[in-house]
Amino acid sequence: MNYRLTMVCILKKGLTLVSTSFLLGTAFAAGGDFPLDSAPDRLNNNASLQNGAKIFVNYCSGCHSAVNLRYNRLRDIGLTDQQIKDNLILGDQKVGDLMTISTNPKDAKAWFGKVPPDMSVVARSRGTDWLYTYFRTYYKDPDSPTGWNNLVYPNVGMPHVLWQLQGERAAIFENVKDAKDPGKTTKAFKGFEQLSPGLMKPQEYDDNIADLVSFMSWMAEPTQLQRKRIGVVVLLFLAIFTLIAWRLNKAYWKDIR
Repeated sequence: MNYRLTMVCILKKGLTLVSTSFLLGTAFAAGGDFPLDSAPDRLNNNASLQNGAKIFVNYCSGCHSAVNLRYNRLRDIGLTDQQIKDNLILGDQKVGDLMTISTNPKDAKAWFGKVPPDMSVVARSRGTDWLYTYFRTYYKDPDSPTGWNNLVYPNVGMPHVLWQLQGERAAIFENVKDAKDPGKTTKAFKGFEQLSPGLMKPQEYDDNIADLVSFMSWMAEPTQLQRKRIGVVVLLFLAIFTLIAWRLNKAYWKDIR
């Protein structure tokens, strides 16, 4: 591979990560106090990743691009070119094209207040636990411009695009005394009230969100499993080489000492 081209690709991805981190710091700024749930790790499960890819394409890619990933990279999770064409390419793109969107950035900014960030590296920027909790803590809020709010990201500008799957829920809050100032009260989250059922049961919805988050984690770095395997091999090699070098050193110097 051309060295200059490789460095350009690395620099481009690095700049994307920095810019996405900045956007998420503003567009996805969370309250920071809500406890995060642990996201299941399904990076080794191709069936889960394929389901996550389907959810991403059908519910997320209308507004969020993934410009560091090409459709043909989905072969790595067990899909054929024909399956990618039939199930995951909704426009006129080709299998070798980047996962871009047709939404105009100016229109997106007008609709949501900010341009929706590219999702190529969002899992690395925010973390899978944040994403897993975020997608599962939407609730109806009549005071919000979109009619929705989120416990992880208060006053979220993004509507709940998965509401048909999860159903409509209301958040129950209770006024409690502020631990730092007893004279003040704060709102404490107590639970959800299901207003209308979704197409999925709660456990089924959580399971599908785990698949989506796992796919987003894979999408952020498709080679991460290979990188980790190579890392283990390298560490084992270095450990064995160190032992051999230590023994050779003792053998070389034994007569002198």
